[in-house]
Amino acid sequence: MLADVPAAGAARAAAADPTQSPAAPVLAVAGLARAVPLPAGGARSLFSGVDLAVRAGEVVAITGESGVGKSTLLNIIAGLDEADTGSVTIAGQDITRLPEAQRAALRCAHVGFVFQAFHVLPHLDLARNVALPLLLGGAREADALARAGAMLAAVGLGDRAGDWPAHLSGGELQRVAIARALVGRPALLLADEPTGNLDPETAGRILSLLLAQARDNGAAVLIVTHSERVAAAADRALSLTAAGLAPSHHG
Repeated sequence: MLADVPAAGAARAAAADPTQSPAAPVLAVAGLARAVPLPAGGARSLFSGVDLAVRAGEVVAITGESGVGKSTLLNIIAGLDEADTGSVTIAGQDITRLPEAQRAALRCAHVGFVFQAFHVLPHLDLARNVALPLLLGGAREADALARAGAMLAAVGLGDRAGDWPAHLSGGELQRVAIARALVGRPALLLADEPTGNLDPETAGRILSLLLAQARDNGAAVLIVTHSERVAAAADRALSLTAAGLAPSHHG
């Protein structure tokens, strides 16, 4: 259950070496702003002045009112959308300066993304859906499928590897999307409402996986969520407003 998940920061804090200077953040966001056009003309600001740094092994949750642009912010950070101003740096590379082909290569190498809309490919079975990031990165098919099978087992779908997405419920599809995001052990994991369609027991398992990704693989994890329990399990909880990010009451 979610209540049984330990705080992600405790284990990492115990292992930290205070004599070492902090490493550069995996994700650094500076001065991001985004406006959306209005039907009658002009534009409405979603957010501005967004600054954020997430380091290896850190879990940060972003909360906020519906419509403030949380999913848009994640898409901008992943290089799938563009900000009006500001910069996003991932693993030392400013992606706002990169052409799309190089952004895609950087995403493949360093970023896992759990989309709210899943984006599970209907023409591939579950194993190949999960293995896709590894295959695109040049992994041997047998190795990629073995890793995919292990990740499907970790999200409770180990016996469904050969099934087709059309046979799955929304909650099961969400678990496939999470397995695909984690299979490459990304340096940066972006998750958009990763427990939104899951029952409490399964949500607890998924949250444990996301926290373990930070603890065990040293990933920087950024989660957009409406769940108070998910926000409470993070190292920091921030609220997105029109004026940028501010500490949440969960933090």
